[in-house]
Amino acid sequence: MTTHRIRVGIDVGGTFTDAVAVDATTLSLLGQVKVPTSHHHEDGVAHGIVEALDRLLQQVGRDPADVAFLAHGTTQATNALLEGDVATVGLIGIGTGPGAVLTRRLAALGRLELAPGKRLPLAYAHVADPDDTSAVRAAVEQVTAAGAEVLVATEPFAVDRPEGEQSVLEAARSAGLPMTAAHEITSLYGLHKRTRTAVVNAAILPRMLATADLVDASITKAGITAPLMVMRCDGGVMALDEMRRRPLLTVLSGPAAGVAGALMQERISEGVFLETGGTSTDISVVRRGKVAVRHATMLGKSSYLNALDVRTVGVGGGSMVRVDLPRGDQGHEGQVRDGQVRGGRARVTAVGPRSAHIAGLPYACFADPAELRDATLATVRPMPDDPADYAVLDAAGGRYALTMTCAANALGRVPEGDFARCDQEVAKAAIAPLAAALGVDVPTAAARILDAGAEQVKSVVDRIVRDYRLDADTAVLVGGGGGAATVTPHLAVLTGMEGRIARHNEVISPIGVALALVREQIERIIPGATQEQILAVRAEAEQAVVAQGAAADGVEVEVTVDPQTSTVRAIATGATELRTQDRSHSADDTERLAAAAASLKTAPDRVRVLAGTPAHTVYGTEVRRRLRAPRHPVRVVDADGVVRLHASDAQVAATTVGAAPELLSNLVREATSYGDGGVRAPALRLLLGSRIADLSGVLEPQPLLALARSEMRDRAADEPVVAVVEVRS
Repeated sequence: MTTHRIRVGIDVGGTFTDAVAVDATTLSLLGQVKVPTSHHHEDGVAHGIVEALDRLLQQVGRDPADVAFLAHGTTQATNALLEGDVATVGLIGIGTGPGAVLTRRLAALGRLELAPGKRLPLAYAHVADPDDTSAVRAAVEQVTAAGAEVLVATEPFAVDRPEGEQSVLEAARSAGLPMTAAHEITSLYGLHKRTRTAVVNAAILPRMLATADLVDASITKAGITAPLMVMRCDGGVMALDEMRRRPLLTVLSGPAAGVAGALMQERISEGVFLETGGTSTDISVVRRGKVAVRHATMLGKSSYLNALDVRTVGVGGGSMVRVDLPRGDQGHEGQVRDGQVRGGRARVTAVGPRSAHIAGLPYACFADPAELRDATLATVRPMPDDPADYAVLDAAGGRYALTMTCAANALGRVPEGDFARCDQEVAKAAIAPLAAALGVDVPTAAARILDAGAEQVKSVVDRIVRDYRLDADTAVLVGGGGGAATVTPHLAVLTGMEGRIARHNEVISPIGVALALVREQIERIIPGATQEQILAVRAEAEQAVVAQGAAADGVEVEVTVDPQTSTVRAIATGATELRTQDRSHSADDTERLAAAAASLKTAPDRVRVLAGTPAHTVYGTEVRRRLRAPRHPVRVVDADGVVRLHASDAQVAATTVGAAPELLSNLVREATSYGDGGVRAPALRLLLGSRIADLSGVLEPQPLLALARSEMRDRAADEPVVAVVEVRS
């Protein structure tokens, strides 16, 4: 069934602002609109957001009161850093003795290069005693006289003793400037990196505050009562108030929206997501149902900003073909005379990085057939610094670019209704002059173009599969973006991996914004962390997402304890309302078994049901090996028939919440390994209600069992729970 309630996602791009409406119950796409991004309006991008929202509500026949969730993603913070359009930061360092030496060195952060020839504007002042109010105010006056528009306070060891930074901000409050303490942005050790992260956050703070206020006021004026959320760079969303405090979390959030859409809509549990636009392809990874995140590099330096691990390749739907034409057979600007090559064959050498859009040329495959009459192949230098080997067609209608999109259409790889689809016969006519120069037929020429582009993407995909130890047999390639059909299908052929194009691929980013979960990550460095301290970090993360509107009953928390760095990390995610999807299309037993068997690479009759909860079914098989113990791979499949969890060799136990503590204690004790590297508890996951609680990031048995008990807190004693246990090698 459907309801009138909708979730709205808005993606603010450099050129266009896209908005989608998704049914809040079924999560199906109801409508989509595109408007120009309003950079130059007096209200900035806020004007375009409201315009897109108005048009969207009209299109789907809904009122502002029907909006249950509203979120937007923006490249504004990223663009501000790339263009050097930032505020001057007043950095107030605190300390005496040796600590003062370390803090004074932070004045060098003013040498950070934002853009060529443009450095981070920073004014530094120092105070020895943070409780000396007059000294603090003098320092504030010093940096404001130098043009500071925002303040940052920093002190060594403030992660453990934040009182000094807090005292400085309190004394500086009368200046009326936006301000932040370095320990509020990240609680990890490392004075220089922590302060650098806080300073970059502060540099974009005034501009982002102004935008947030305009968007908030505009949305309220439009009659929207749902809380406004903003896309984060780690694939989740955060409340607007949290964005006001940490705008840095929106930097690099562009690719995060797409992979969030793939994760929620396509329900990937293990695979690679490729978002292909006109110029490039962003490649990210989903492992065990979660996006891969790492500390980002900003302005050439590592930071404490947790962002999507995305690799970008300069190959997109509009990437132009590059060819090597034999010497002696080229006329002016590399033209092939009469479509013939004498004394040798031409060859395709590469695709991109120049795109037809940047070169100012139309795609040949989108021309009218008459416009391609008398087409001849030529090579040009699209931009002054480009090599002169980019292939174009000079024809009756003018000059056209040969692109990846032309090749994909010529081979029939672009599905009906796709954003990039054109008349296949026109695409073949566009490729024909190149085919003649290569001395091959049109399909072969088109395949060589796609080979050249996809090989560049393949090298990065191969590396990311190795880096994350993805199972190449079960991982899938999912394509998103307007140019998805130009890369993903051919890449699947080259790699032998399963490949598919996401539904509504051209608006996968705003869909990701609409479906994204509230997310918060808490990190603490706690040497020898006790189970009470680990549970406290977990509770802090859970409370943070609930405070931002997530429904408490649906919050999932993943805890990782890194013994090498003593870092305790808790990642909490939750929906802003308890979403109960329409189950009218749930998979039946046969469909779920087939999905498990396909993932296990075996016949359905060799797969057994090991356990289950109302939301998940656990399937397993046995793999016999010569002279070695058999393996027992496991797959957990949800009610939609989607594989949500892979385990290469696991033990499965079904019990109830009341009996679980004793059973888990025995399972963990038996599966814990001891060696030179210390104690290693098994990787434990619990199927509980509608959730899969991932406790695999904890290596110590006692904290692991304490976390398991916390997951079952407040649940009925007779509620079923399933444990999936993997011994660590």
